[in-house]
Amino acid sequence: QLPHGHVPLPSFWKMVEDTLQQSGAQLRTFCQTFETVTPSPMTQPLNPAEERKVFSLVSKHGPDKLYQVTSNVSGSKDLDLTLQRGQIVALLQSVDTKGNTSRWLVDAGGPRGFVPAGKLQPY
Repeated sequence: QLPHGHVPLPSFWKMVEDTLQQSGAQLRTFCQTFETVTPSPMTQPLNPAEERKVFSLVSKHGPDKLYQVTSNVSGSKDLDLTLQRGQIVALLQSVDTKGNTSRWLVDAGGPRGFVPAGKLQPY
C-alpha cells in the first residue's frame, strides 16, 4: 500500500539514504544561513557602576556563576526580575521554586529574582 512498496529492497534503502543525505545537506545550509543572519549575542562593554557590581558578584559567587542577559527581560510574575540586555547577574539556582529549569534564580547585584534561562549566556 505504500508508494514505494513495489521497489526492491536494495533500491528502497538507496532511496532512503539519498533522501537522508539531501535532508542533511539542507539542514547544514539552513544552519549556515541562520548563523550568518542571526549573529550570536556579543559581550556588552560595562560602565564603571556596572563594573563595580560585577566585581561584587564575582567576590560573592565566583566568576563561573556570572551570566550576561542576552535580551531585555520584563518580569511578569511575582519574584521575576526586569533586566536590560547586557546586564551581568550571578546564578544562584538553575531551577525555580516549583522545579522549573527554564527559570533561574539570579542575583542582579542587589535584587534577587527569577529570569528565563534562555535569556542568559555565560559571561
